[in-house]
Amino acid sequence: MDALLSFVNRWQRGFPLVPSPFAGIAAQEERTETEVIESFAMARTAGWMARLGPVWAPRRLGWSTLAAARVPPDKLDAVAECVSVFSEVNHNYAREDEWNLWFVLTSPSEARGRAVLVAIERALGVPVIALPLRAEFFIDLGFDLSGEGRCTPTTMEVLPQASLPAEMEPLVRELSAGLPLVPRPYAAVGEAIGWSETAVIAQLEQWIGTRVVRRIGAVLRHRRLGYRDNAMCVWDVPDDEVRAVGERLACEPAVTLCYERFRAPPYWPYNLYVMIHGRDRDTVSRERHRLGQKLGLDRWPHRMLFSTKEYKQTGADYTGRER
Repeated sequence: MDALLSFVNRWQRGFPLVPSPFAGIAAQEERTETEVIESFAMARTAGWMARLGPVWAPRRLGWSTLAAARVPPDKLDAVAECVSVFSEVNHNYAREDEWNLWFVLTSPSEARGRAVLVAIERALGVPVIALPLRAEFFIDLGFDLSGEGRCTPTTMEVLPQASLPAEMEPLVRELSAGLPLVPRPYAAVGEAIGWSETAVIAQLEQWIGTRVVRRIGAVLRHRRLGYRDNAMCVWDVPDDEVRAVGERLACEPAVTLCYERFRAPPYWPYNLYVMIHGRDRDTVSRERHRLGQKLGLDRWPHRMLFSTKEYKQTGADYTGRER
């Protein structure tokens, strides 16, 4: 693996919560602080790294959901462009299915989020379904480029929705854009919002401890790294079996995301989701077939939805206000 990619891959998590984090990384990497900062800057300029900073856990600062729309194919691009205009939408993709537009929506509250979904449905004249998270098996832990296996057999139920206190909104908004690539990034964040460096670090430590923040580190763009094909694989697994199946899938190196979502009957009966990324379509298809054979997954109704186009990918903003 290229040295720069290897470096960024190592720092997808565990970014130091200290006043001079780049200096701390430099000591571990046997580089200078300037070289470390330049490496992150190069990864961002190359488009490999979207940002450097915290990844928020779903629903811990507000409400979020995966949503899908059924759009006439000849109107897909136009409808997707309109959906991307909504500031609450942070991911927006086309997929191969009759439900062909898939997006993630985040909002300070469920009431507001569902109101936005209704507004999208009415404005665009297409049916929209919401598929909130129910339990996670492997999610938001980075996109490992090393090819090494990992197993995380612990199910995490979705914690109750936590509202974001008004006094925390400036910090969340500032962090959503990523940490600045300067020697003392937490001080720079604090200066922008009138907080001390110590207060910023302490709040991030508290959020890590309470699982509001999943990880702090580099957020990679898999398409720019050559992983140009991916498929969302779904199954309708009986409720009393979904946890055991999800925990087994979480141990598979080919699986980059694995979680349970609420169904949306009668339109969408599926509750178990897996993302598989690969450098080409055939690789993704082979891995999906292998998993189906190995775990006996295809005794249940299922679909495989390849992503065909990315319309929007940004960090989630739970504050509900424009930056």
